[in-house]
Amino acid sequence: MLVIVLLVSFFLLLFIGVPISFALSISSFTAVMTTGAIPVINLVQKTFRAIDSFTLLAIPFFVFAGNVMARGGVSKRLTDMAATLVGRMPGGLAHVATLSSTFFGAISGSAPATTSAIGAVMVPEMEKRSYDKAFTAAVVAASGTIGLIIPPSNTMVMYGTLANASVGKMFIGGVGPGLLMTAVIIIINYVISKKRGYVGTERVTAKEVWMSRGNHEIIHRGPASGKERWAAFKDAIWGLLMPVIILGGIYSGLFTPTEAAAIAVFYGIIVSAFVYRNMGWKDFIHVLSASASSTASILFLVANAHIFSYLLSSEQIPQKLAILMTSLTTNPTMIMFLIMIVLLIAGCFLDNAVAVILLTPIFVNVVQAMNIDICYFGVFLVFVLAIGQVTPPVGLCLFVACDIGKVSIEKISREVLPYVGGLIVTAILLVLFPQIVTWLPSLTKMA
Repeated sequence: MLVIVLLVSFFLLLFIGVPISFALSISSFTAVMTTGAIPVINLVQKTFRAIDSFTLLAIPFFVFAGNVMARGGVSKRLTDMAATLVGRMPGGLAHVATLSSTFFGAISGSAPATTSAIGAVMVPEMEKRSYDKAFTAAVVAASGTIGLIIPPSNTMVMYGTLANASVGKMFIGGVGPGLLMTAVIIIINYVISKKRGYVGTERVTAKEVWMSRGNHEIIHRGPASGKERWAAFKDAIWGLLMPVIILGGIYSGLFTPTEAAAIAVFYGIIVSAFVYRNMGWKDFIHVLSASASSTASILFLVANAHIFSYLLSSEQIPQKLAILMTSLTTNPTMIMFLIMIVLLIAGCFLDNAVAVILLTPIFVNVVQAMNIDICYFGVFLVFVLAIGQVTPPVGLCLFVACDIGKVSIEKISREVLPYVGGLIVTAILLVLFPQIVTWLPSLTKMA
């Protein structure tokens, strides 16, 4: 009875437009008070305990560090460096957006934050070069999902807390899939750009400007010189060092992921305020406010999703579903494909944080029964849910990109389809070749 009231009230609240974090909380308390199956005080205690975690402290720190570096001008320097590496290729600016998202994702740990920071720089530039608006928005949205996979990742922190898995091991395991994701998106950029005639970045000489008398159609697409690349690298080096410090410290055992996040904040402030000198007191206050708002939203969602998950667990729903799945097949590969299908569907309707909290207790039981490494599975779960960031109706990166690019959700949804297909193929590769995830962690001594 409790489960029926819980699910019916939850989906009813979603149907009438109640925000998902409130729907989780209201449906949970409604189910408990209606059935009397569990004392209400238990939910209050569970709500507090859900966020009373040292590991979860990494989330506000990584959010703060990402906002500091974005405000400090790091995203612009990263795009400038990326332009010297891939800008001259057909569809050069699309590749710059993707490569920049990879760099910035290694700072922010968030897909929407990566989409916002890189999109704010790249969307105006791409539109100036006559890239289609919907394609431009689709590129920055798809590229933003890399921020969930390339370490650090806030979603991996959540999974690690719930599954009692090593967050550091998952961070290192996310490097391979993250780089593969980058390569797949760049290939799709190239194919579409080649078909539509999108050229590389403009490098017009003074002589060409004089001869063309202002005709900007004259383009010189020679490769960037070694001097230009070195200058761009030197300008971006301080931003690039942040993920090196984070992963290096975790890998070497000098500090935990949470401590690494705190160090990232300190490092970001030093770089933004004293090295790049792009952040004053007003900027710092703005970053504090934005980070506090984002953190409150995330942790409020985590707390409410946790009590919803607790009620499902109290009725043995995860265990029953685990038994059902393992009764269908005992082949680990087939189990992973079944889980992938469920995650792809869930990602269309649930925020990735909610999906992780609701589905982790169910699937961890399944993968442990199949002797599948829970750290590998955590990276896989986050990867597949990242695809949901660019699938309607709840794809958050889509809406961020729509807002930046001033394009409708219908248009961007059509343009993003090739990227969704490419990412699904990549997820299939992760199932067939788990070494893509496990190889780097196997080289470490991390538990």
